[in-house]
Amino acid sequence: MPLYEYEPCDGKCAICGGRFTVHRPVNAPELTHCPVCKKPVRKVVSLFNTPTKLKPLSISDAKRAGFTVLKRIGKGEYERQ
Repeated sequence: MPLYEYEPCDGKCAICGGRFTVHRPVNAPELTHCPVCKKPVRKVVSLFNTPTKLKPLSISDAKRAGFTVLKRIGKGEYERQ
């Protein structure tokens, strides 16, 4: 499930602390009110997390991970490594 960030439309809130993050299914309707303080909220554009590639993958790494490694030998022709 993706994470969504929301913030109150009219400033900070002492009850919920302002900006909050919730796990919601993609097809769930967008929140219009805070689940804690019931004030109107708006969705905030937030950062996302991507995996970092620590080192270049080698052919042996790909094979160990279960991938089939092919090498192009001609136009439309490939050879299994």
